[in-house]
Amino acid sequence: MVPAELPGLDPAWSRLVTAVDSEGVERTWHVLDTAGTDTGAPDTAGPSGYAGTLLCVHGNPTWAYLWRHLLARFSQPDAPPWRVVAVDHLDMGFSERTGTVRPLAQRIADLGTVTDALGLTGPVVTVGHDWGGVISLGWALRHADQLRGVVLTNTAVHQPAGSPAPTLIRLARLPGILPAATVSTQAFLRATLALANPPLPESVRNGYLAPYRTPRRRAAIGGFVEDIPLTPEHPSWSALTEVAQGLDRLAEIPALLLWGPRDPVFGAAHLRDLRGRLPQAKLHRFEGAGHLLAEDADVAGAVVRWLADLDRPTPNPVRSPSPEPAVPWRPLWAALAERAEDRSVALVELAQGGRQVSWALLWRRIREIAAGLSASGVRRGDRVALLVPPGADLTAAVYACLRIGAVIVVADPGLGLAGMNRALRAADPAHLLAVGRGLAVARALRWPGRRFGAGAGAAMLGVTTLGRLARIGAGSPELPPAPGPDDDAAVLFTSGSTGPAKGAVYTHRQLAAMRDALSALGLDPKAGIVAAFAPFALFGPALGATSAIPDMKLTAPRTLTAAALAEAAVAVDASAVFAAPAALRNVVETGNALDDRQRAALANVELLLSAGAPVPAVLLAQAQALMPGAQPHTPYGMTEVLPVTDVTLDEIVKAGRGDGVCVGRPVPGVEVAIAALDPTGTPAEQPGSAAGVTGVTGEIMVRAGHVKDRYDALWLTERTSSRNPGWHRTGDVGYLDPDGRLWVQGRLAHVLTTPDGVLTPVGIEQDVESLPQIGRAAAVGVGPRGVMQLVVVAETRPPVRRAGPAEPKLADAVRAVTGLPVAAVLVVPTLPTDIRHNSKIDRSRLGRWAERVLGGGRPGGL
Repeated sequence: MVPAELPGLDPAWSRLVTAVDSEGVERTWHVLDTAGTDTGAPDTAGPSGYAGTLLCVHGNPTWAYLWRHLLARFSQPDAPPWRVVAVDHLDMGFSERTGTVRPLAQRIADLGTVTDALGLTGPVVTVGHDWGGVISLGWALRHADQLRGVVLTNTAVHQPAGSPAPTLIRLARLPGILPAATVSTQAFLRATLALANPPLPESVRNGYLAPYRTPRRRAAIGGFVEDIPLTPEHPSWSALTEVAQGLDRLAEIPALLLWGPRDPVFGAAHLRDLRGRLPQAKLHRFEGAGHLLAEDADVAGAVVRWLADLDRPTPNPVRSPSPEPAVPWRPLWAALAERAEDRSVALVELAQGGRQVSWALLWRRIREIAAGLSASGVRRGDRVALLVPPGADLTAAVYACLRIGAVIVVADPGLGLAGMNRALRAADPAHLLAVGRGLAVARALRWPGRRFGAGAGAAMLGVTTLGRLARIGAGSPELPPAPGPDDDAAVLFTSGSTGPAKGAVYTHRQLAAMRDALSALGLDPKAGIVAAFAPFALFGPALGATSAIPDMKLTAPRTLTAAALAEAAVAVDASAVFAAPAALRNVVETGNALDDRQRAALANVELLLSAGAPVPAVLLAQAQALMPGAQPHTPYGMTEVLPVTDVTLDEIVKAGRGDGVCVGRPVPGVEVAIAALDPTGTPAEQPGSAAGVTGVTGEIMVRAGHVKDRYDALWLTERTSSRNPGWHRTGDVGYLDPDGRLWVQGRLAHVLTTPDGVLTPVGIEQDVESLPQIGRAAAVGVGPRGVMQLVVVAETRPPVRRAGPAEPKLADAVRAVTGLPVAAVLVVPTLPTDIRHNSKIDRSRLGRWAERVLGGGRPGGL
């Protein structure tokens, strides 16, 4: 039996089960069982009252201890009524050491012997990891009449063609290495435990080592490694093939895939193979987690939520077609197709010498590239990652992919290299289109996807270029049928400012609805638009508006100067400008360099739009001074739904001071509601009404035709954000005033739960920023939930040289202007912001830094 004290393991779960195996030999298995040791062998799935059994199967070289978090969660009084049984394989964990070699087929039979001895008759949900995933699936195929569902964590049932066997396995199987690494020493076992992220505490590591202290007790670890079939000649190849090919019989069985992408054993190819064999499976990737997923992430919490959906299915908006609107669906490329003979200017690029493209040429190029992609094997539903700077090439590539039904994947360089790497591995595109530098990075980091190239230098890398695709397409002008409105169209990645970037999946109908919502902001198709904000560089053509892309790096908004903005306005006689807040800030700072011609061009602008982050009214006023004929607007939205609301500078001034940023009223077709926060900072499950509940702080919820379809490969995140059918929970907090205007007070993750109640950061920051000696400020919480202390971190005027505590006089001024018990005031040379927008303050990072500093750490390293 297990030692009396192992971290997280209740000795009451431990029991021995004796039964005769398939060879007629009596064997003894060790199991962990939440039903305890006094249940006997009931003839149901568990003792009276259980809804079913979770049958948990470990891999190599772990044991049932791997599932202790699951057992603990289902032992709690509020747990779903499911029994949890975790089995130690024979010769593993604390089961009997038989001294025999037990190949895969016998392991599957052994598991059946145990469940027969326990009297399990269903419903059963199998839960498998590593080689235990294959064994659990083998059991599931043989016990389909008992099966209720399948849960898999980091496993595989097939070695995909062209994908090398896991390095750890290949090294362990080198001649002469296997016995030494797996049996004679603990090398293989310790190497596996070292894959945990974060590293396992020593006590937990010792818990895994407990059954494997001697070579005799480790014999099966080597046996398991040796039993992995990598070629058809292996004795277990047929058993593995039988499981892999049999999964189509589970097509109607609910399945859940929980994955740690930082796994050197099972990678993207194995996950892709599993998804192909279990297309009905829900998938959640836990960014940052790896092979030992049950140690790295809250697997138990995910299983609890999934089980709740099994018997109480909620309406699933993901694949259910939307009702046909009163106005027929109009594809995103419709305006381009309608102007196929129009030789007037559609798009102007001012970077690198400049380029003008007519509507006729743009549409011809789109059709040619679309036909070339189709002739080159890009199919409807294939994902195509686009790593091309905004401009004519990217515009043509985007609409070409959309026209043939390929799904564009957009993760801009503003995510940073690490963020891009995570995003592209999560999206797992079949094809990748990039400029030369992007192709080189893709090769170095082994990003997925067949390569296509764009721009100078791509041809030298030996890939098919956009020019080549267009030439292929010109000779094969026929296009495949257009996609339907409810087919996937795009995976658009969020900014990553509040955690790893998430892929938001849009259908064609939803992208078209986004275009229509943007047009409601007052953008006239006859207007010339300066698109100094990446989304508008692509949506301008969809709106039928002539667009100019300034001489700047769109993925680095701060690179826009006033002169560059003015030259773009001259190029298209612009009446509208769309720029990110960081871009506007630099325009204002460089406005003195404008000449009379440039000032005149900016004076003709009638509409100024800025979004992507909160826009201070003073910044809008400063920008309006350069564009005196423009009415500044600041729409509020996010990657998941853009736009949500809109407000003008005049309306902001009229609204006056409030607790947060006034972002105005919902645009046509959008409904906003608030899920009130309780004293713990938790939002209500049901939203309040926009018409009836005002002045109540809570999570902002949105309903609209252009809300994203779902989060990609993030089932748990999607379930949380869309748990109210038809509504998207934004993760922002705010309130509605009596006039129906929305005020944003920050992110839900940044709400402070103090002993005196809930505080939201934005209003506090605005108060602090009203002090003349303060530039920007951030309000963060330090300490546990419920007893957090308010800390203010600020940039000063002039900037301080070193980070640290503020001088007493400034700290007193901050406390006076907020009227709150501020525990500490810290000053920094520059507040950290997100890479993508250069505007959103990274409060999470600041909070961690402040806690370290107040705990006695050095102020450096921010």
